[in-house]
Amino acid sequence: MTNSSVHTDIHLAGRIARLPEPWRSYALLARLDRPVGTWLLLLPGIWGIFLATGASLQTRLIDTLLFAIGSLVMRSAGCVVNDIWDRDIDARVARTAGRPLASGALSLRQGFYLLAILLACGLGILLCLPRICWALAPLALFLVALYPAAKRVTWWPQLVMGFTFGFGAPMGYAACANGLDGNGILLYGGVILWQLGFDTIYGFQDMEDDARIGVRSTSRLMETQARPFIAACYSLMLLALGLTAIHAHLGWLFWPFFSIASVLLLNQARIVNPYNAPACLKEFRRNVPIGMLLAAAFIAGRIFG
Repeated sequence: MTNSSVHTDIHLAGRIARLPEPWRSYALLARLDRPVGTWLLLLPGIWGIFLATGASLQTRLIDTLLFAIGSLVMRSAGCVVNDIWDRDIDARVARTAGRPLASGALSLRQGFYLLAILLACGLGILLCLPRICWALAPLALFLVALYPAAKRVTWWPQLVMGFTFGFGAPMGYAACANGLDGNGILLYGGVILWQLGFDTIYGFQDMEDDARIGVRSTSRLMETQARPFIAACYSLMLLALGLTAIHAHLGWLFWPFFSIASVLLLNQARIVNPYNAPACLKEFRRNVPIGMLLAAAFIAGRIFG
């Protein structure tokens, strides 16, 4: 069986479509046309901010605002790093061939200019956070730089992505708890499993092209075991999040939101079809509202606990 259609991951519409060049290409390189990734980076940070104990509501709200801006900036920076690494591979994959560096719309030098600006903005946000976050930031940057190389050396690049995109969880927790303990680490583990699951779904879109050019992925590795693998990832993720809620003494309002999100995640594992690329993209995107439900669970459980 094959993926059902060839499609692009560029969403050229609205204000971005009306931008003159090279600004339109810069916006596409920073993925401003697709905020899904920003949400998936931000939401675990919100989980961590409201899971932590000891912080005031005002502190949590300020940190949420800083994390929102930082997630937009650092997600864009991560995409630039990824596209610099993968520009030759992207040019050979149908879904990514139109990306600015792969297509030649922007030069490599222009990509590095944008990266420098984004990293400078990210540093400004970091300096507004507690010093514990300063200590964690170098590890986050290391993961961002490492992730694009993972597909060249391992069948588990989606797991590396989980460590990278999920790092907002321990950062958010540490910002409000002024440290990182077992509960924050358990939350991070749950987020890694969640992101391993949904990024494997995302990677099903590229299996044919990845096989043709020799790129490894967890999606290719788990192609014939897609549903049980995604179900295992999500089940263990939900177990980890449930345990963190119990250990942190979150209120009963955590559980209704958590239960709805659990049903949606497990249903996603039940229906995923690795050979239907558009459907895989749709299921991947559904993790944003699911993540919002879980954010509501942590917020309600902490504020009304």
